[in-house]
Amino acid sequence: MAEKTKPTKKVAKKEAAGVAADRSVKSGDFVCVNYTGKLESGEMFDSSEGREPIEFMVGSGQLIKGFDTAVVGMKVGEKKTIHIDPAEGYGDRDDKRVQKVPRNMLPKEPEPQPGMMLTIKTPQGMVIPAKIEKVEAEFVTIDFNHPLAGKKLVFDISIVAIKDKPAHEHGCGCGCE
Repeated sequence: MAEKTKPTKKVAKKEAAGVAADRSVKSGDFVCVNYTGKLESGEMFDSSEGREPIEFMVGSGQLIKGFDTAVVGMKVGEKKTIHIDPAEGYGDRDDKRVQKVPRNMLPKEPEPQPGMMLTIKTPQGMVIPAKIEKVEAEFVTIDFNHPLAGKKLVFDISIVAIKDKPAHEHGCGCGCE
């Protein structure tokens, strides 16, 4: 008769917290992920390095589709590099999202400058980034496309934790401290 083995303390702790030791990520799971995001050129645009991993519910639409779907099937400790086309990232650039607005619609300070980034709050409370393209006496041309729209993205990702529910006691809440 096979002897039943006891789980190690580390495995028992994870299972008690709602995390299976050898579980794969599926839609609806809460995951903690370390990541580095780069453009195809290799230029880094974001990273969790030096910060808590990002926590999100898989399949919820909290993150870009390509990132969200790439974690499905991964296990804790697994690492991979993913390549995301604009359609699965921040979409294609849309010339209709570049608009000329009256200068008096912007705050007087700071003085608008080409290249300056703005954050615009929509009536629904959503915050969107925008970039000033051109400043004229009466008008300012603003690009409301996401700064990464139209770009192919590369992410190095690793799964830190998989959970049934979020835990926000500290940091990302996944027990990765």
